Order: sequence, then structure tokens, then C-alpha cells
Amino acid sequence: MDSIGDKPVRVRFAPSPTGYLHVGGARTALYNFLVARKAKLNGDEKASFILRIEDTDAERNRPEWTEGIISSLKWLGIDWDEGPYFQSQRSDLYAKAADFLFNSGNAYWCSCTREDVDSRTKGSATPGYDRYCRERGVAKSQNSVLRFKVPLNGSTTVNDLVRGAVNVENKNIEDFVIQKSDGSPLFVLANVVDDIDLSINLVIRGEEHLPNTFKMALIFDALRALYSNSEATDSPTYAHLPLLVNEKRQKLSKRRDRVAVEDFKEQGFLPQAMINYLALLGWGPGDDREFMSLDELTELFELEKVNKAPAFFDEKKLRHFNGVYIRNLSDEVFSELSMPFFDKAGLRFDLEKWKIMVSVVKERVETLDDVPKMVDFLFLESVEIDENSKAKVLNQEKSAEILFLARESFGKATWDTDVLKNQMLAICEKLDLKLGKAQAPVRLAITGRLIGPPLFEALVALGRDATIRRLTSALEWFK
Repeated sequence: MDSIGDKPVRVRFAPSPTGYLHVGGARTALYNFLVARKAKLNGDEKASFILRIEDTDAERNRPEWTEGIISSLKWLGIDWDEGPYFQSQRSDLYAKAADFLFNSGNAYWCSCTREDVDSRTKGSATPGYDRYCRERGVAKSQNSVLRFKVPLNGSTTVNDLVRGAVNVENKNIEDFVIQKSDGSPLFVLANVVDDIDLSINLVIRGEEHLPNTFKMALIFDALRALYSNSEATDSPTYAHLPLLVNEKRQKLSKRRDRVAVEDFKEQGFLPQAMINYLALLGWGPGDDREFMSLDELTELFELEKVNKAPAFFDEKKLRHFNGVYIRNLSDEVFSELSMPFFDKAGLRFDLEKWKIMVSVVKERVETLDDVPKMVDFLFLESVEIDENSKAKVLNQEKSAEILFLARESFGKATWDTDVLKNQMLAICEKLDLKLGKAQAPVRLAITGRLIGPPLFEALVALGRDATIRRLTSALEWFK
């Protein structure tokens, strides 16, 4: 999409700082970012992506959540042209709009408590507010809220780029609250006022916001006279993105699923892998391509190709993506990115040992957090032996002979990967064993596990003395 009519594209990402940045929010931010950047590529020089922090919920908002959202967006490589704007600093705009809606007859004060409404509508086929105060002329007070007066006839239609035209009859929309008794605005009012004030003409957001869109369209029409001099003379175009679901096809939940972008960053996912994967949750380039840079995504992305169906957030596939991106790193960059994870693991790092292992480790990990777990045995005086693996080795025929012969032959051999492998092959021939089976006791003695990096590179990195010492210790298992 290059423009909205003849106007520059103006899109926004408007998170509420009530928690970490959700992967669904990150996808929304990404799609907004791509639309604005593609419009610029296609000649819309004034296209803008705006960051707006919707922090009117004073009880739930925290400054650290705001900082986390902003730092996560920057980590992903998503930057913005304007903002961040903070709703907490724009209260006068919302108060002015609320007064206008009341004075123009589009809103009224209501003194009903939740208990009052529930008692009147108990057993009703149409739950929700029953418009009790609509014509009572209730005065503004400390106990009253301001409700929008929804037209009783007709219907409201939202033209959605993803879902097409969506229509609801006005009689099915309750007279909703737009301002609390303390004067603070509700989401629907603040959202519309900000979109008008900032001249937002394309709203891209999650499917869960679709029910609010009809209310926003009504508010927008009612405020049109107040903002007659504004550039935003038409209601924004909308695009509601499909839900993200887990493997059980349930909506991703903060309580049940791992959804915070910060968590994936801490686990050693690369931002370019995360961006690539998020872009494909509901959209595709139309061919078999899966791996695309941010520049390629910008060029290829088309909002009209986003589909309606829920998108499965598959962490296994994300790990696969991340592994591919890791393997494409140079050894130098991979090492640099891995260093904080060695620090987090509390390992005494040895650069010379790491240089021997860096290439083989890079080919086998899927996240940077996997790196120290794969090579921790190199930086420890002794390793903790996995007991289940030890039981398997003790029950394996010829394990003691393997360890004894490995200690004897390794102690005399030139300390080289190929030489050590040939020594192990000679042991296999002598004991009539396949290499994989013969390696198991040695690997367990050296690393503490039966799964790990290539054995002979690991032996060279560990060094002769430490290798012989661990093999000798392992022989004690059989006494």
C-alpha cells in the first residue's frame, strides 16, 4: 500500500505498558513499520510510523514496562518516525472531546452502578447496559460516568483490509462509557482522539480490537465537527491481524505461554531471526521463500495478502529459524554475541579452547543460550556426570575396556583431531565395535553427557592432561 487516497501513509503502534512486549504486539509493530517503510520506498516521502504509549491506566502501568517495550522494539530493529507520544500527557485533549460530545448531545451522564445494571438486566437476553439514564438528565457528579449515546437505528460498517466489510446493527452496541467518574478517558475515546490529532489514516492492529472498532467509528463521526480543521477528515482505514495461537490452537496467553519478546532475547534468539519469523505469522511473499532480511520484507510485504486464519506461533520453528541465522554468522560475530551467555553461566572463559570449538558449536546450536551448555565441560575442573547416562554406560558391554584403551592410546598420541580419531577407530577394530558405540563412554567421561559437540575436537580443546585425568576418574566407576 503506497498511500491512503492522496495523503501520506500515517500508521501507529500503540502499546499499553502493562507488561512486557508480547510477540503479537511485536508483529503488529513490524507490520506497521513495513507498511510505512514500503510507502517511502515507493515515493511517499512523508509516510510515517508513529509510536504512541497508551498509559492512561495508572494502576497497571509501570515505567519499566514502557522502557522494556521501547528497548525491545529497538532490539528488533523497528524504529519510528514520530514519538513516543504518551497519553498520560494528553489529558486536555480527551477532556475537550468528552465535553464536546456531551454538549453536542452525543453523550450523557450515568449514575448507575454495576449492581444497578445487573439487577435490572438479570435474565435478559441482551446483557449489558440498558440505557437507563439515557433520557434522565443525570448531572455530572463524583459518582457518574459519561456514556456515548449510540444511535438506536441503522448500522455501523467497518471496511477492513483483511476481513472486508464488517457490519453491526447499532441496537446491538450498548451505550458505552467514554469517561470515568474521575475524569480519565476510556480506551475508546483516547484512542480516537489521538488518531484524529495525529492524522492516523491506517490502523493496523490485532483481531481482538475489532469489536471496539464500531464504537470508535461512531465516536469519530460524532467528533467530526470538533476537528473540522484537522487533516483527519475521514475515519481511518482498518486492518485487523489474525490471532496468534499455540499448538493447541488456543490464543497465546501470558499466563500459559512464553510470549514476551524480552524472554526470547534473554534466551539468545537473534533479532533478525525473530523479525523474519514474526513477519510470516499471517503473511507470506507468495512463493516458497521463508528466509528474508528486513530490507527484503520491506520490499515484499503487502498488507492485502495478510490472511484471516489464526497463525500458529511455533517455537520449534522459531528455534530452527534462529539456528539458520546463527550458522550464517561469521565466527567472530558469533563469538562476540556468545560472550554474555558465558558470563551469565558463570564460566571461566578460555579463548584458546573456544577458538578450537567455535566453528563446530556454531553449526549445532539453535540459540546463543545453548552455547555455554554445549561446551561448559571445557571450562570446568571436573564435570558432573549425568546419572542416567552413567547407568547406560555401566550396562554397556566393553565400556571399561574402551575407557582403558582410550586412556592408554590417547596418552601417547599426537594431540590432533585426526590422530585421535584414528586411535579411536583402532579401538573399535580391536573390540569389534562401531565408532558411535565406542565413543559413548569416552564422551560421558569427558563432557558428563552422551550428547554434545564432535568428540575429537572436544578432546583437542580440553587438552591431553585433563582428558587423561577424566578418563582415569571414569574407570573408577567399574571398581
